[in-house]
Amino acid sequence: MSNTNGISQKDLAFGDVERELNVTRAVLEAVPEEKFQWKPTEKSWPLQRMAHHVAQIPEWIVHTLALDELDFATMPRPSIPATKADLLALFDKNAAEVRKVIANFDMARMAVNWTIREGPKVIVSKQRLFAYRVWCMNHLIHHRGQLSMFLRLLGVPVPTIYFNSADKPEEFVFV
Repeated sequence: MSNTNGISQKDLAFGDVERELNVTRAVLEAVPEEKFQWKPTEKSWPLQRMAHHVAQIPEWIVHTLALDELDFATMPRPSIPATKADLLALFDKNAAEVRKVIANFDMARMAVNWTIREGPKVIVSKQRLFAYRVWCMNHLIHHRGQLSMFLRLLGVPVPTIYFNSADKPEEFVFV
């Protein structure tokens, strides 16, 4: 199915995924392992946990697109990667799964409700498209922004995310 401009619904829904995955990996590559336990405020997560969360969110994309619900009561709790190499390996594994699920995704399933529950308690049930955009993509971008701010506060050069960064003002990326 395509719109009047010849762009498929699938391209409209997932056209930015590859870009966001590539940018996210660049931010994760910048995370200094020796600062894993640092946190900017007492209420903040440590850098290691924030980076893990960002690396894990692509797995949520897989769950949202491949399953009709996610049950926190039966979902195994992930372990936080101990090294930067483990962190990047986790992200790469999740990103590869995202690409595979999207390649095989039937767009007719986008209108079906997707549910998060904790055993019998339904936490939220929304149209899959809404869940994908908010629970997955917006969530990824939000926490990647937090992670970028952690990097800035640590004095670590922040990769170009949209257009350029203060660390790379000459680099203009709009792809």
